[in-house]
This record gives sequence, C-alpha cells and structure tokens, in this order.
Amino acid sequence: MSTPRIEVHLNKIHHNAQTIVGRLKARGISVTAVTKAVCGHPSIAQAMLDGGVIGLAEARLSNVRKLRKAGIKCSITLIRTPMLSQIDQVIQFCEASYNTEMPVIAALAAAATRKDTVHGIILMVEMGDLREGIMPEDLCAIAQQVVDLPGVALKGIGANYACLSGTAPNAAEMEALSDLANDTEAQCGTFFQTVSGGNSANLPWALDGHPICRINDLRLGEAILLGVDPVSGDQIDGTYTDAFTLVAEVIETGSKPFPLLNSICDPVFKRLHLVPKSGQSERMILAIGHQDTDVLGLSMPPDNRLLGATSDHLVIGTRQLAQKVGSEMRFQMNYSALMNAMSAPDVKTKLLRDNPSPRAPVSEGQANNLVSI
Repeated sequence: MSTPRIEVHLNKIHHNAQTIVGRLKARGISVTAVTKAVCGHPSIAQAMLDGGVIGLAEARLSNVRKLRKAGIKCSITLIRTPMLSQIDQVIQFCEASYNTEMPVIAALAAAATRKDTVHGIILMVEMGDLREGIMPEDLCAIAQQVVDLPGVALKGIGANYACLSGTAPNAAEMEALSDLANDTEAQCGTFFQTVSGGNSANLPWALDGHPICRINDLRLGEAILLGVDPVSGDQIDGTYTDAFTLVAEVIETGSKPFPLLNSICDPVFKRLHLVPKSGQSERMILAIGHQDTDVLGLSMPPDNRLLGATSDHLVIGTRQLAQKVGSEMRFQMNYSALMNAMSAPDVKTKLLRDNPSPRAPVSEGQANNLVSI
C-alpha cells in the first residue's frame, strides 16, 4: 500500500460531529464545520454534514471549488476576508463571507448585483485575538454602510479567539460580543441571523453552563476532526482522537553514534534533537519529513522518540529495533501536522468507513497527540 498516507476513519468524524452538534444544540448553538485543515476533502465534509452541522466554512476558494465540483450543495461561508482579486469567484461559489474591509464589501455588492444575487456578509469584530477584525467602536458605522448597499445582506457578526493570541474566550467576552450585537441591531434597525462566538476554543465555555446570551453559532474544525480542545489539548468527552492516522515507511534501521552537542552548529538542529549521554543510538529513518507534515505535531509510538527531521527524512530513536526496512509506522497528529499532511502532494489519503467501537474512549486528560522532545 502506498506510503506516506493518511488513513481517515469517516465514521469517527461523523460520530464526533454528531456528538458535539447534539450537545451544542441543547444549548441553542448551531455548528458550522470548518474544512480548511483537510483541504476541503468532500468525503470528510460530507461526514461532518451527515453529523448534523448546518453548513461548511472554508478559508480558501480552491477548497470551495473542490467541494462544489464534488456536488456539495450546502451553504459554504468563506471565513478568511475575501481577496479583491477573487471577488467574482466568492460570489459564484460562496453564499456568505466574513469581512472587515468596506472596499471588499463594496466589490462583493457590485459583483452580486451584476449576477442578480444577494451575498451574505458577516462582520468580523476584533475582540482581543489581534488577528482580523473591525474595532468595536467602528462596528455600527460599518454595519450601517453594509445595510445600505444593494447586492449584500448583513447576516451577523463574529469574532475569533485563541488563533493568534492563544487566549481562550470566557463568559465575559461572550457577553461583550452579545452586547455588541444588540447595540448594532438597535442602531441599524436590522436583525442578526448569526452571532458566531468563535472556534473550537469556545467549546469549554459553550458546554460549561454559562448563559449563551446572543451566541448561536460556532465554527468548529479541530474539535470535530481530532476530538480535542485546541487550547488545553484535552480530549473532548465522548469523541475519538484517532480519526486520522499518518502512516510512513521505514527506509533504514541500525545503530549510529550521536554527535557531541557542542559540535552541532545549527541552533534549529540542536532544538529538534535529543542528545543522550550514551554515544550510540538504535534508530530508524522513515520516508517522510518537513515537506510532508509538521514533525513536531506527531505522536511517537511507545518506546520511540523523535531525534530530528529534514525535508524528507524522519529520524526516530528506539530502545530496540522491532521494525524492519519496508515496514510501516503509524502516528497520530495534532492540528498543525494534519493540516500540513493533508496539503502535501506526496501524502495520499485512504478513506475508511469501518464502524468504530460503540463508545468513544473516555477522556483521561490530555490527548496523546503532541510530541514531547
């Protein structure tokens, strides 16, 4: 079988989506599934849709085109601010988009008018993550401009948390976003269909019994795909953390001496390597590297440790050489490793539709999907 490859358990993704959607639905919150980490893979997107999400969200039009070509007809929202160079394609392929710039919104309105359609606009508000977003004090004025434009409809507002800043959202921040929604509606005389509280980092807040205020949507990718809270790394109760497995082939085994630490010049090389006290190491080299995935986001099988990697080699130290040349090793991935592997041209995807065990594993703290070196 071809390596490297990612084995995808579609039923586990479906289970994770269904589990999370059910819990949030009881709180009055719907789920929009984010497919950017899997490059808009249609079968994975369909598993999420079958699990009950209300629509899909993407950051790249190339992925949206892939979904549409495969026959995905649900609502797709572009969650990265549209590029002016792609306005016509945004109108063609997406029902709505998240926006922060009036020149972009005006271009969307003009393109939608030419196509005799109406494009949904969700305004992204800066609430402390310091990535994209309109400053709260400017929101009402911009919202009024959107309301006055033909060809677009102001559908709501949203915010990001724990993307750039790494700070998890809390109840006070969700209340502040809700207050902004209420104030903007009152001043603009409109009603927001969507108040999107954020991403997978919002799940602890959403499931902890806090009042949800106006928040009625979360944009979830990592939580569904990997079954973990992206801030803490903890497994989400009742979900699977092994829906994706990276498989790589062993191309060399044996014992080699370790270089002395003071003889290593490259600081990056030092940081990515363990240098034990002994001068010899049993090691394996696998045919995968930085061009294929984020090697620091791979879990190491028991009794193995990451020694380092280059563009196309992964070097693993082991207590005993149980693997032979030509054998396969399997790794769980964190979000970064998954995203890189799914987009790597030499990493193939194998879809599995096997039935998972009746009950997902019970959370016992942090999920084993982060490498420690």
